[in-house]
Amino acid sequence: MKPNTTIRVTSDAIPFSRLQLSSLIATLFITGLSPAAFAQVSADSDAAQVIVTGTRSVKRTVSDSEAPIDVLSNKDLQNTGSLELGTALTKLLPSLNFPRPAVADGTSSNRPAQLRGLSPDQTLVLVNGKRWHTTAVVNVNGTAGRGSAPADLNTIPVSAIERVEVLRDGAAAQYGSDAIAGVINIILKKGAEGGEIQLGGGRTSQGDGNQRSISANFGTQLGDKGWARWTVEQKHQGDTNRAGPDLRNPLEPLYGRVNQKQGDPDLGQIQFGVNAGLALSDDLELYGFLQYSQRKTDAAATWRTAYSSGTTLRSPLYPQGFLPNLAANNEDLSAVLGLKGKTAGWRWDTSLNSGSNSFSLDVNNSANLSLGAASPTSFYAGKLKNTQTLLNLDAATELDIPGLSNPATLALGAEYRRDQYAISAGEVNSYSGSGAQGFSGFQPSNAGSFQRHNLSFYANLEAEISRQLSASVAVRHENYSDFGNVTSGKLSARYVVVPELAFRAAISNGFRAPSLAQQNYTISTTNLITINGSSQLVDTGTFGVATAAAKALGAKPLQAETSRNLSLGTVWQPVRQASLSVDAYQIDIDKRILYSGNLVLPASLQSLLAKQGVLVGAARYFANAFDTRTRGVDVVGTYQWQLADKDTLGLTLGYNRNTTSVSGVAANPDILTQNNLTLIDKQTIERATLSSPKDKLSLSADYASGAWNLHTQVTRYGSFVSPQNNPALDQTYSANIVADIAISYRSGRWKLSAGIDNLNDKYPDKVTSNGNLNTGGTLAYSTFSPYGFNGRYLYAKASYAW
Repeated sequence: MKPNTTIRVTSDAIPFSRLQLSSLIATLFITGLSPAAFAQVSADSDAAQVIVTGTRSVKRTVSDSEAPIDVLSNKDLQNTGSLELGTALTKLLPSLNFPRPAVADGTSSNRPAQLRGLSPDQTLVLVNGKRWHTTAVVNVNGTAGRGSAPADLNTIPVSAIERVEVLRDGAAAQYGSDAIAGVINIILKKGAEGGEIQLGGGRTSQGDGNQRSISANFGTQLGDKGWARWTVEQKHQGDTNRAGPDLRNPLEPLYGRVNQKQGDPDLGQIQFGVNAGLALSDDLELYGFLQYSQRKTDAAATWRTAYSSGTTLRSPLYPQGFLPNLAANNEDLSAVLGLKGKTAGWRWDTSLNSGSNSFSLDVNNSANLSLGAASPTSFYAGKLKNTQTLLNLDAATELDIPGLSNPATLALGAEYRRDQYAISAGEVNSYSGSGAQGFSGFQPSNAGSFQRHNLSFYANLEAEISRQLSASVAVRHENYSDFGNVTSGKLSARYVVVPELAFRAAISNGFRAPSLAQQNYTISTTNLITINGSSQLVDTGTFGVATAAAKALGAKPLQAETSRNLSLGTVWQPVRQASLSVDAYQIDIDKRILYSGNLVLPASLQSLLAKQGVLVGAARYFANAFDTRTRGVDVVGTYQWQLADKDTLGLTLGYNRNTTSVSGVAANPDILTQNNLTLIDKQTIERATLSSPKDKLSLSADYASGAWNLHTQVTRYGSFVSPQNNPALDQTYSANIVADIAISYRSGRWKLSAGIDNLNDKYPDKVTSNGNLNTGGTLAYSTFSPYGFNGRYLYAKASYAW
């Protein structure tokens, strides 16, 4: 992770022996990076890195940003050793949480990421500054981000990325819906020169999870004045399994064996991309990019024992029991075509942006119990698709305003956006009767196509009021076809007290529109639900808020979430080779949308739904559930300098801590109160407030000596809670420290690297009870674990660059 300013010492700095490095690293962090021990310095280029996120100015840099922003280079991402963008970012950003859920249906394939402990869909993702579409998958199981349908970070290959800019501040006034926790802007590589081919592989120390990858990124000329940058990447990840033996029923044929799978799914992914630009004249450029990803996964559902009760066989097809497998096909396509130029002192940019994500599912090694021995063993369960289309126009100019030290930047813009969401039914046998075990298919009554549109106008003014004070103001108005108007505003400022010390602050309001997926996702399937302290398989219906079933249970149309962000920070650079930034923030969110608790229906409500043709034992739907306040602090510090023999050493410290409290809960629907049911129960609330680590601390060191580079990182993940409605069944998981190490050697155009993630082979605490869904110890680990539960992972890579 790169902080707001990063400085290196020149070659005539005090020389240090390589043998002293370990004690040196410890001393620097313990003594607070004392500046007294260092001599002449030179400015690091990263401090002067021009940023494009959160600003319309062409000269805003990392060092003078009015809001905290991290700039992560491709080298930073590659040093993590990860093949996934989401995993790389969680290692580099203390404020990002990216768990590895298992036995979680579609969430096992499309993993959500959280920023500052908020919902995954409260972070906006951009690519080259253009809004990236969200996934079709709704996270409806008991995982982090339950109820969200965010952008899928892992559809973008790491080899295609030049850098990632992460704005840790509310930005709805600048970008619109979703930018409550912050903005992740992925900047793709550009230019016709150079390229790289990379091969990689790895496995866990348990001997599973074999990974292999090959990627190529290279540039070509596009006519005389253009360029195209191409990326092709293919990777495969074998599954892992950390499930425990099944000791529940001694009468079972496979009693005492590991029948369940809990771990990463088997995964194969192909990615292709091109980023291009063509100068039509000195003041006019045609540009565009295209990204395609196909990811296929094979994930385990919950083990079905041989006997449903006593010695009654569950299915004659599987006399020893069976483990359904969910074979998902996730396809992602995005294309942007734009034209930008300069006219009469204005810089302008207009573009057409289209993106889609589809998710189809086959259920294998399964059975429809209603069909007995005649049941097929494989089923097509249906398909989800989310599509986004945008047309926008941005324009900016510099204004000479009397009294200002430099020209101000005025930006204006307009945007039209159209969203579509579609559900396609599966084959009849996947949903008829008891449906396919593992995942009942989408029914024709669930299927449909839904759409909306919105139009927005926005303005932004940035100015240096004096040599010490800069400020920005932004306003954005939007009109949505389904819920009406919303206006967002933001005011930010930065004040330089002395050259070594500056303060910054921002205040804003924002919103997040309910996604079409949250409004319309409908399905009936079998889920693990805790009833009377034990986990049971129950046929459960998820109903869109406009369906008759949801209305019968008290559902209301979803409203937009609204937010108020306040931040205050300081950037201290006591000497040029060191910097420290501290940013405190408060985020109030009203009418947060949550996926309700599992409403285990009494006979009267089951009968009510049965009259509509809906046969379920439990129900769920989305609701504007509660109001929250999140308070936290981000700390980023670096020290970089040059040692003897032209060796270099850079240290980075990153820390995030946040807490979320509940300031109000929506009234329970009367129909549920009359039946002793609670729509937004304790577990639902605490999943959104307590299930991510309360803090995260990372310390990293990068040492370079000639052709050798060494990267080490130690991360402490704070404690988290897996909540239940019965407080006695809550489980608090201990904080843990995970160490990573990587080494690389460069020879000419070749680079060889190897590393170990989770060097100390750390696992989270085991789940303690059936109430926490460990199903008799077969599901041994919590899906909330921020670093998964695969243990130690070893890898190696080789690359050739030109």
